[in-house]
Amino acid sequence: MRAGVAFIMQAFAIMQAFARRSDRRDTLLIRCYRLRMLEGLPPNNAAHVMRLTCSETVARAVSDLIVETFDPAETAAAAFEIAASTQHWGAVPWAVEVYFGHAPDEDQVRALVAVVAGEAAAATAVFGRVAQKDWVATALEGLNAVRAGRFLVHGSHGRGQVKSNEVALEIEAALAFGTGHHGTTRGCLLLLDSVLKRRRPRHVLDIGTGTGVLAIAAARVLKRRIGAGDIDPVAVEAARKNARLNRAGAFVRPVVARGLRHPVLAAQKYDLVLANILARPLRLLAPAVAAACAAQGEVILSGLLARDVAGVVTSYAAQGLFLVRRLELDGWASLLLARSRGLAGRDFPH
Repeated sequence: MRAGVAFIMQAFAIMQAFARRSDRRDTLLIRCYRLRMLEGLPPNNAAHVMRLTCSETVARAVSDLIVETFDPAETAAAAFEIAASTQHWGAVPWAVEVYFGHAPDEDQVRALVAVVAGEAAAATAVFGRVAQKDWVATALEGLNAVRAGRFLVHGSHGRGQVKSNEVALEIEAALAFGTGHHGTTRGCLLLLDSVLKRRRPRHVLDIGTGTGVLAIAAARVLKRRIGAGDIDPVAVEAARKNARLNRAGAFVRPVVARGLRHPVLAAQKYDLVLANILARPLRLLAPAVAAACAAQGEVILSGLLARDVAGVVTSYAAQGLFLVRRLELDGWASLLLARSRGLAGRDFPH
């Protein structure tokens, strides 16, 4: 999807879990350089697609494996029921669609699918091309504004829904993560709102800023500079535009950075760190995030499925950051952690 980002077809550790199920394991290892969810959207300029009709179990397994294996900036997968069933989810065929930003190696993709679906099913996968389409604008078309505490996230079509006591965040269609409609973004905004009700952090950092929605939300309330970075230059540009659109351009000036690896971001300690990415990079970032936190610092994390929470909490507890709140929305968990355990028990809006 991103210009200059190569299509990745090399080793990744997740395949070890499936190694016993395939004799071709040495050729099926994938390496993922970037884990960025795009809220279920196919990548921009997705000119290639693979379709497979199968059972629900296989469809979900293939979709999950694709999502966990490939760079989501280049590849997106979805499993869905072909026809509505009034009896049982497994009563009708399911399908998997995988969209690629570059022409895939069909043999390698079939071999990967065969790990969970079997070689017979993998052989029935159909590869083709798709018409050019602005997937993000299409997906956002007609979406309602989303409220999260004092914040209202909306597109240009939702300006009329803003109430006088709300902090409006206008986020237009962009090739970056964070529109407010995903449970992770809304969960982060709710936790951010709860933090801002009891304190005013002086130094705030948004790691993996995406559209910039979290950094912009903090800037609109605090009226001060917010650190923000993203590994993706396209996301950084989208965040800059959104900051200007929301009258926060002077406070939010995102930079291209992997985690905190940028002089601007590493220059100080933070009272509040926000990171809405995925479980594995969150675990890897734990030492750096903990080192960047001030003595009374707090951390808001999201991008986690329920099964991911324990591992992430353990990683941060080992660095002296302890779970204070856990919020689950639409199957995704958002966490508030702090240096002090004394924050536990405080209420926050749902």
